[in-house]
Amino acid sequence: MRKIQAVILVILPLALSVLTGCQRHSYSETYYLVSNNVGLQYWQTAISGFNAAAHHIEVKGVVVGPQNFDSQAELQALTSAVAAKPDGILISVTDAPLMQDEINKAIDAGIPVITFDSDAPHSHRMYFIGTNNLEAGHLGGQRVAEKLNGKGNVVFFTITGQPNLDERLNGYEEILSKYPGIKTAEIVNIMGNSNVAFDATQRLVLLKGADKIDAFICLEASSCKAVGEVLNNDNIKDRLVVAMDVDQETLDFIKQGVIDSTISQKPYTMAYFGLMMLGLMHEYPPKPILTDYSVNTFSPYPVFVDTGTSLVDKDNVDLYLAQEKEAKAK
Repeated sequence: MRKIQAVILVILPLALSVLTGCQRHSYSETYYLVSNNVGLQYWQTAISGFNAAAHHIEVKGVVVGPQNFDSQAELQALTSAVAAKPDGILISVTDAPLMQDEINKAIDAGIPVITFDSDAPHSHRMYFIGTNNLEAGHLGGQRVAEKLNGKGNVVFFTITGQPNLDERLNGYEEILSKYPGIKTAEIVNIMGNSNVAFDATQRLVLLKGADKIDAFICLEASSCKAVGEVLNNDNIKDRLVVAMDVDQETLDFIKQGVIDSTISQKPYTMAYFGLMMLGLMHEYPPKPILTDYSVNTFSPYPVFVDTGTSLVDKDNVDLYLAQEKEAKAK
């Protein structure tokens, strides 16, 4: 991971110097960010990174996608974006099989597509920028195993079928499989609705004896806020909660001791870097765009750019709260 991050540190300044030094961009260029649940704080952070990059290189950035979790609505947003014939598309994929044909259609039309946050690896997209979700699951799994001392019942909250969340679950399962005393009691598909997590937690905290749930593990941001609310409202302090992402409510719950820890991603970086790379492709377009760069030893592009993860707990939560405060003040 450190090698990948080192490469990014080298590539990004070079890209910035090329994009800003040549002064070739203009507001006639248009780039789209396509996502889902765009009202969530996580996506607002990503959008701020996208808009910052658009401002930096003086291009037009357009954000499209549903406010709630709706893969069909996201597909419609992508279809409209492709029809607009922009200079590039940055997309977080909620349903890879559903989005694949439209991504391929964009590439066929000569529109570069970079996936970020959640990938469509079997599509013709240029490459993926985001979290190594398998490693994020490993990081969380190690925390759970440590805190439970290798024994207990756990519940996962996820959105079934979303590629990045499936990878995180695989990462957790790989680590927890080494601890036969840790059992997965249930995998809750919240379907993008945090109320499902809230209701499930109210039901699960009532289990006693051998069925008692010892740990609640959230593979996306919204569910653990709901878990935290239930535990906090009922003053339940003997359950382990490992969350995902660093939205304000999650950080506050860590500070209060309701949530043990969370796995931090970098949505701002993903979107900022993604648009910068699309801008670079516009200046120096790949020829031909249809090349499968993943099997090309001399490819000008990576297959995957890892933007990094970190564990946030009571020892370093103040740092993240300060960053959140600073970001809001800008």
